Amino acid sequence: MNGFKTKNWDEKIVSGTEGGPRVAYAHATFAYEGVIEGESICDLLLNYVGEGYESGQTTAPSFERFEGKVDGREGTFIVRHEYTFDAKGIASTFTVVPGSGTGGLAGLTGGGTVRGATGEEKMGYTFKYAF
Repeated sequence: MNGFKTKNWDEKIVSGTEGGPRVAYAHATFAYEGVIEGESICDLLLNYVGEGYESGQTTAPSFERFEGKVDGREGTFIVRHEYTFDAKGIASTFTVVPGSGTGGLAGLTGGGTVRGATGEEKMGYTFKYAF
């Protein structure tokens, strides 16, 4: 099964205040298994409304850089996410940034989805790709 776990999450408010509309920045490290094997660094720009994500949907455009293997081929690549999340969970659609693949992942194209429930240790993902 394709999944990933959060190894580190460092979030800071950039504009606004806790409990009100605000913008925050998060720097995260994830560990992947399945079609993608390895780790990633993800930088997210979070937009909170009202009392935070508990009161409604939040958006988070982000970029994530993977280092590891896809289908046994080793290298790095970057994806662009459009995350949404609320008190129930997260969802994202993502695409590989054209030309970002290195090593055995040079020429990688594709995209996928991320889904998970709030509080779950592991999130699931889909990834359709080509070289």
